[in-house]
Amino acid sequence: MNPTREQAWATLTRYTQSEALRRHALAVEASTRAYARRFDADETLWAVTALLHDFDYEIHPTLDEHPQDGAPILRDEGYPEDVIEAILSHAEHLHLPRDTPLKKTLFACDELSGFVHACGLVRPDGIETLEPKSVRKKLKQPSFAAGVNRDDVYRGAEELGVDLDEHIAFVTDALRPIAADLGLRTG
Repeated sequence: MNPTREQAWATLTRYTQSEALRRHALAVEASTRAYARRFDADETLWAVTALLHDFDYEIHPTLDEHPQDGAPILRDEGYPEDVIEAILSHAEHLHLPRDTPLKKTLFACDELSGFVHACGLVRPDGIETLEPKSVRKKLKQPSFAAGVNRDDVYRGAEELGVDLDEHIAFVTDALRPIAADLGLRTG
């Protein structure tokens, strides 16, 4: 099966009712897709993987379930193993190797996309003028977007082999075109 974005969206929305989780999936999709273009990789495959990375979170909300208990669902729906393995590898607690560009990119984009989105929610112009310096400043405030694992943000950029500021700017740029879909103010 060569999954389409439409199939992945259907799977996501079948298992995920939360608007916040759907927006997170869209943010990770946008940043992961942008990296696929940068790395001359399969944009659709990378987008599908990003959309589905947390598809089972509402039904499997604990570390002893997510995302490993979602993998059989994806297999039953015919998703390819490289998509499933990348999704599994984004979970630090599973200690799986991130040995492909897709796995490294998904991990690097997951927490940072959520954090950039959170930064945009508290700014008058969303992420329109958001700069890496402002994001780094917020990263140092443990109470801001407390659910975002800062170590994963730093490790993600390192594993991807990009400077943190460059990574922040790249992800922010990827999210700007979908800011309205993310519930962010624009202009």
